[in-house]
Amino acid sequence: MKDEKRTFTCIICPNGCVIETQKKGEEIIVSGNLCKRGEEYVNQELKDPRRTIATTVSISGAELPLCSVRLTKAIPKKEIFNVMKEIQKVRLTAPVRINQVVISNVCGLDSDVIVTKNMDAVSK
Repeated sequence: MKDEKRTFTCIICPNGCVIETQKKGEEIIVSGNLCKRGEEYVNQELKDPRRTIATTVSISGAELPLCSVRLTKAIPKKEIFNVMKEIQKVRLTAPVRINQVVISNVCGLDSDVIVTKNMDAVSK
């Protein structure tokens, strides 16, 4: 099996370490990280990359037409498009509050979609 090299920029802390990995057989050699968290990040990226989502959904009866939402925990990267399809179906009605759950356990991934901004109802 050919040795495989990859380069990552760590996003865990402000250092933004450029971390290199080299696979030799079953062993993965990590270099360039300034802390242990960088090594943990790269190993996670290699084995099971995860991401969070922050986006907006439609809301009626509020001063603005969109309400910001986010996931409560990272999901597998390969599931982002499926989760976004579910989020795009959401239509809220004001009032909504920070941390209000919009979708519980979205796509069965043990992450909720929650509101990130209080939005009061506007009287007409």
